[in-house]
Amino acid sequence: MKRQNEARNITMMMDLYELTMANGYFLQENAGTKVSFDVFYRKNPDHGGFAIFAGLEQIIEYIENIHFEPEDIEYLRSLRLFDEGFLEYLKDFHFKGNVYAFPEGTVMYPDEPIITVVGDLVEAQIVETELLAQVNHQSLIATKARRIVRAAKGRAVSDFGARRAHNNDAAIYGARAAVIGGVNGTATVSAGQYFEIPVGGTMAHSWVMYYKDELTAFRKFAEVYPDNCILLVDTYDVVDSGIPNAIKVFQEMKDKGIHSKNYGIRIDSGDLAYLTKESRAMLDAAGFTDAKIVISNSLDEFTITSILHQGGQVDSFGVGERLITSKSEPVFGAVYKLGAVEENGKMEPRIKISETVEKITNPGLKDVYRIYNENGHAVADLLTISGEDVDMSQAYRFVDPEKPWKKRKFINCTAKKLQQLVIRDGKRVNPPQETMAIAAYVKQQLQDEIWEEEQRFENPHKHYLDMSPAYYAMKMQMLEDGRE
Repeated sequence: MKRQNEARNITMMMDLYELTMANGYFLQENAGTKVSFDVFYRKNPDHGGFAIFAGLEQIIEYIENIHFEPEDIEYLRSLRLFDEGFLEYLKDFHFKGNVYAFPEGTVMYPDEPIITVVGDLVEAQIVETELLAQVNHQSLIATKARRIVRAAKGRAVSDFGARRAHNNDAAIYGARAAVIGGVNGTATVSAGQYFEIPVGGTMAHSWVMYYKDELTAFRKFAEVYPDNCILLVDTYDVVDSGIPNAIKVFQEMKDKGIHSKNYGIRIDSGDLAYLTKESRAMLDAAGFTDAKIVISNSLDEFTITSILHQGGQVDSFGVGERLITSKSEPVFGAVYKLGAVEENGKMEPRIKISETVEKITNPGLKDVYRIYNENGHAVADLLTISGEDVDMSQAYRFVDPEKPWKKRKFINCTAKKLQQLVIRDGKRVNPPQETMAIAAYVKQQLQDEIWEEEQRFENPHKHYLDMSPAYYAMKMQMLEDGRE
């Protein structure tokens, strides 16, 4: 399988402050000191009940291959910001630490560590920007795609967004993320090539406009693509010419004994609810009850919900700009924060304290568990001190950090640790996972584990992030100490 990054080195895709801090650590501190950083986010997009983790495979590829080319070193030298000893260090730089992460495609929630990087002070700092760029973009698009797929209520959804994406990478990785989120395929050819995901597409208005009349255009297309004959019927007039001409072509195919595996119409403008109902009636009356109706044109979960609520007759949706840019909420907001620093051979926790409560971090090396009830539904997530025993064979006491005065227990529950080691000593632990397998994992979680109440668009149920008593006590003590 061809990989997008195999011909380019993206090591230098970082904020300058990664390097200025690294240079300062190199000169003034022990650059070999172990630290940990957590990647997490603070709120779900579109006021939703959850998000979907995507982008891990690209992060692993980046970390495995990170290195500075001679021209990179020369450019950094030209900035006159960096010590020559530091530049010499960068010449042979490779990431040698460990990375822990949720499995890609995991349904996730605010404030829990999606990724934890444990490594030397310099190397852990340098990887920040690319990690956040991948998580923030792909998780955003995967989450948006899932909302759109949910709104479609079982009908097919395809990504049509490349031409409205912010650049090539946004189109390609966005298509990958959209498939992880649940769309059936993409129109972006390179995404199909790189990630082995289904691609599809038929015609644009220019095909119809090239020929002197619409009927000829349809006949020409059907001649070339009899098994993928989706005709675009809104170039001139959907009801008065587009549908009648499509029906003529379908009848001609039928008379020739051509039984198309995939045929129908696409509508890309106008009152889509009304036009799809009219189209369905006309196609059915002509005997083409299995002809598909595909619609496109600035669709998202809200317009799709409205069209179906009005009785729109749709078999498939092509969703473009509002998916690939997540137009309604274009920023995901994941951050990269220091969690612990090695002191005397022990990883000591660090905490960020803020006047804004939401910006206070969860300190230290920690484990995160998903807690399931006896029916297999996820009831909460749980933070513990790293390595702390979590015994669910009996009632397990936990702390709700929003209501710590209440006595809470998990009863008849099981716990699954979410983070897994994905990079050990700078090398991946497991082979790459197929994109379609990640998409299947997302679907399985939402069908079997995640409450329907968390998946609704309006006022979704909140999924709680609880703490073990020991972890909560440690955090409270650090907040108390920080006031002194």
